Amino acid sequence: MTATQQPGPIRVMLVDDHEVVRRGIVTVIDASPSLQVIGEASSVAEATRRLPAIRPEVLVVDLQLPDGTGIEVMRAARELDPEQRMLVLTSFDDDAALRESRAAGASGLMLKSARSQEIVEAITAVHGGRTIWPADHVDDGPDLSESDHRIVELIGDGHSNREIAEAVGIAEKTVKNRVTVILQAFDMQRRTQVAAMVAARRRAGWKPHQP
Repeated sequence: MTATQQPGPIRVMLVDDHEVVRRGIVTVIDASPSLQVIGEASSVAEATRRLPAIRPEVLVVDLQLPDGTGIEVMRAARELDPEQRMLVLTSFDDDAALRESRAAGASGLMLKSARSQEIVEAITAVHGGRTIWPADHVDDGPDLSESDHRIVELIGDGHSNREIAEAVGIAEKTVKNRVTVILQAFDMQRRTQVAAMVAARRRAGWKPHQP
C-alpha cells in the first residue's frame, strides 16, 4: 500500500527592497519546516515579472518599494489568481496602509518589528484563510445605515444575497444594490474582503454596530 503523501511546506514569495531586511526575513521563514521561500523580488517590476512563474501560496509584500508600492504588486497577483493569499509586512501600520491593503485583497498586516514566531504564525494563518490585522486599527468604518450594518454582519457570516434578503426583510435585488454601496463605502472590490474585515473585527473583540 502506498503511504499517504505528506503535504509540503507552504510556498512563500517575499517582496522587499531592503536586502539586509529581506535576507533576515528569508532566514526566519526558511527556519520553519512548514514554510519555504521559493522566490524573492526587490521592486514592483521584478515582482510582477516573476509572479507568473513562481505562483506562491502566500505572497509577503512590503508597502514601500523603489518603483511603486506593494499595493500594485498585490493587485497584479490577484489578477493572476483571484484567490492569492497575501500578507503585508511593513514598518508602518497607519490607517491608510490598512485600508489600501484590505482593498488590494491582503489578508493581514504585520510590522517588521514582530517576533520571528509571530511572522511565521501570521503567514501560516493567512495560508489557512484567516486574517491578521492590528486590533487597534479596527473600527466601525464608514457611516452606513442600520440595514447596511446588518448586511455587513450577514456577509461576514457567509450568507448569500437571498439569505440576507430574508433576514433583513428586503428584496434580493435591493440586497445586491446595497452590497455594491457597501463595497464602495469600504473601498473594496469583493464581498470576500468584507467577510475578511468582519472576521478581523471579531478577532479584535469588536462588537456589531448598535443603533
